[in-house]
Amino acid sequence: MLLACLLAGWLPSAPAQDTLPAQSVEDDASVLVLGRVSDDPKSHYDQLKPLLEYVVPRMANVGIRSGRILMAKDLQQMTSYLRRGQVDWINETAGNAALLERRGVARSFLVTERDGATRYHSVFFVRRDSPVRTLADLAGRSVAFQNPYSTSAYYLPAAKLLDAGMKLEVLLSPMDKPAPGAVGYLFARTELNITTWVHKRLVDAGVFSNLDWANPQRMPPSFAQDFRIVAATDDVPRALMLMRNGMDPKVEARLREVLMEASTDPDAGEVLRRFIGTSRFVPVSSEDRIALDKLGNGVARVRLEVE
Repeated sequence: MLLACLLAGWLPSAPAQDTLPAQSVEDDASVLVLGRVSDDPKSHYDQLKPLLEYVVPRMANVGIRSGRILMAKDLQQMTSYLRRGQVDWINETAGNAALLERRGVARSFLVTERDGATRYHSVFFVRRDSPVRTLADLAGRSVAFQNPYSTSAYYLPAAKLLDAGMKLEVLLSPMDKPAPGAVGYLFARTELNITTWVHKRLVDAGVFSNLDWANPQRMPPSFAQDFRIVAATDDVPRALMLMRNGMDPKVEARLREVLMEASTDPDAGEVLRRFIGTSRFVPVSSEDRIALDKLGNGVARVRLEVE
């Protein structure tokens, strides 16, 4: 019951901030609401709170007096919050950002740089002794994705397979086999599970981001020496800040300014680090916009043809 309340309700703000009942917050233009889709409200609240506490005092000149954090249990609930004006801004993966933009409830206004990277792509990998050399060779074989909302380990690679003319079929277990000519897929939940399943030959291929490929915690060196990459997708923004549609332009402009200046502010170093290892926020480039639009089309196709 407590978890459900945390997911759907208003989490307490910092002691220095005003406490308002939930029903009044959405109608109060002086409250800036930061949202998050979360299956772990406590840890995500600890990530978001320092950023909100940093931003709110710097927004006083546009009428912001306090801030709140609102968690959603899934993207559908977050869509509702944004549409109803209960959440003002969120940070999301490129795939989810593309979905929210296509639903007309939010727009991307900054790219989030994490650990020095603003863009990434997906890589398909197999064992070195696998007969798979190209995407076409995955017909009749299996691939491990991460989860249904992962950009680099689901949306991007699934769209890539569809663009290559492949048909995708969900498998009941690693022991299940797809129909001839189709690519069977399963969700392994974590990057380490993906690498383990491929290494143990439970699936024929795995897929996640090039950043995960280079991360020894997600791609153990003892596994990596037995793998090779057979295909890759185009680059997309690693993560994005989105503002709900209908936001006051003055508030949006000041929020963009505060976030972009944070990387050069000594007081923001720890704040950014705690915000999922963020390095800085940069403008959405024309290249990013093209990649997002293409990803949005791919996500829509995946949801229509695969799910």
